[in-house]
Amino acid sequence: MKPFLPLKNLAALIALDALVLLAITLIGFATHSSSLADGRWLATFLPLFIAWIAIAPWLGLYSSGVAGKTSEFWRALLAAAFAAPLAVLLRGLWLNASIIPIFGLVMMAVSAAGMGIWRLIWAGAATRKT
Repeated sequence: MKPFLPLKNLAALIALDALVLLAITLIGFATHSSSLADGRWLATFLPLFIAWIAIAPWLGLYSSGVAGKTSEFWRALLAAAFAAPLAVLLRGLWLNASIIPIFGLVMMAVSAAGMGIWRLIWAGAATRKT
């Protein structure tokens, strides 16, 4: 495994990953006309972020030489594919609710699209700097 990014870049990338996952969550709630005032969105966002943070390092998404390459954006898609089912499971446990498979598939697809696009942007910006 390659070494992690420098701390400054690592912190920025994790924070921006969190913002993208938050945006995905809030857009999901908005498309269902759900209120954001009650904080229920946290029951989706926090498990998704925790699952992402658990999976992403294993796929090198915070490693130098990977995070900044546009050719490696597929790793974000794969991380989302693994993180979404884990997030749905964690969410179901937190809410003591049924796990709905279609919710997991939608979360997987939307998360993969959002994080794939975001990581292409990050890598493009990193490539342009060097």
